[in-house]
Amino acid sequence: MAEDPAAPHRPQARGGSLQRGLGWTGTEFEVTVGPVAHGGHCVARHEGRVVFVRHSLPGERVVVRVTEDRHAGFCRADAVEILEPSPDRVERPCPFSGPGRCGGCDWQHVAPGAQRQLKAAVVREQLARLAGLDDVDLTVEELPGGPLRWRSRARFAVDRSGAAGLRRHRSHDVVVLDDCPITVAPAAQAVLRQRWPGAGAVDVSVDSTGAVTTTRLDRRGNPTSSRVLRPGGELHGEPSARAERHAGGRDWEVEGTGFWQVHPGAADALVAAVAGFAEVRAGETVLDLYAGVGLFGGALAPAAGPAGRVVCVESDEAACAAADANLADLPQAEVWQGEVDAEGLSELLPELGAGPDVVVLDPPRAGAGPAVSRLLAATGARAVVYVACDPAALARDVAAFGAAGYRLAAVRSFDAFPMTAHVECVALLVPAA
Repeated sequence: MAEDPAAPHRPQARGGSLQRGLGWTGTEFEVTVGPVAHGGHCVARHEGRVVFVRHSLPGERVVVRVTEDRHAGFCRADAVEILEPSPDRVERPCPFSGPGRCGGCDWQHVAPGAQRQLKAAVVREQLARLAGLDDVDLTVEELPGGPLRWRSRARFAVDRSGAAGLRRHRSHDVVVLDDCPITVAPAAQAVLRQRWPGAGAVDVSVDSTGAVTTTRLDRRGNPTSSRVLRPGGELHGEPSARAERHAGGRDWEVEGTGFWQVHPGAADALVAAVAGFAEVRAGETVLDLYAGVGLFGGALAPAAGPAGRVVCVESDEAACAAADANLADLPQAEVWQGEVDAEGLSELLPELGAGPDVVVLDPPRAGAGPAVSRLLAATGARAVVYVACDPAALARDVAAFGAAGYRLAAVRSFDAFPMTAHVECVALLVPAA
């Protein structure tokens, strides 16, 4: 359908009138889809405005329905009819995926290889736009196991009736599910095949032994109870449930549904990438920030040797306790509990004595931030290895390091979240001079 030239400022509605108050919300019109953007959508333009289109692919001609219109310069929409499909478009493997349905996945309609190409394009674009690096050459590396049944740890929302599922995109509405094809089957079945009256959400994880831990959360997000189903069907109510993990040639203990890489192959891939970039030498000091249960510090400590020092800094008390236990056989490893922010680092760095030779940081999605980046650059560490789950945050912090005298020497990216727009990156920053 051609756009109406007689309506230059408003789109022509298909199957309904324009919704006043929110402008274009609910209207439909045709667009040609442009490049992929950060966040699981592509960019199109209509009547001078940017339209962020989900469920589309670059180059497609589609009919979109506007789902949200709150800003003068752009709106959000779903592709509800595909007029000219991309050759990379495939049938969705999940029946709950699609416009107006479950918001858990972004790229169910895209061939797996093309998903990785889209993610690589996003990482390159963020580094170019936010860090001024136009020549970064990278690919997103595939992890073993395929695009389905990889998620070993998940949080499912619970509606008022006690039924579990996932929320619609940018909505509090719960889409009730009977399965989640990206979640390992035992975890999905443990949550989705029963009711959870009174709960607000349920966390679930499957550890290296096959034990399934579920943690019920109230409507404020506070955990209220946990239980563990161990191999063989043995069920235990365990308020402080523990899970066993294996990565980097070591065994690790974590809280039952506590933080751990959700993809079974991610921890090994990230440890190998971090170790390869860090190249820790005997006798060196390593500072491991946002250390969690000690994964990276524990993997790097043997290379530092008995004359070296590995200081793992983590704010969460339970994670610190697990790290203490996990690193007990490594006398060169220390666990410090504290906030990794500008104030905390200003107190911590002088206590180290000599500055670190290597810094490893794995911050939350928001990134370390410019203040922390500047403080770390001021240490003069010969290598900073930055693990990031958000390419925009990584690019902003790379820019901050760049302004403080460091350059991006290398970056690797991993498809640790197939079917979603998320990508895991490991970057190496070194002194520019």
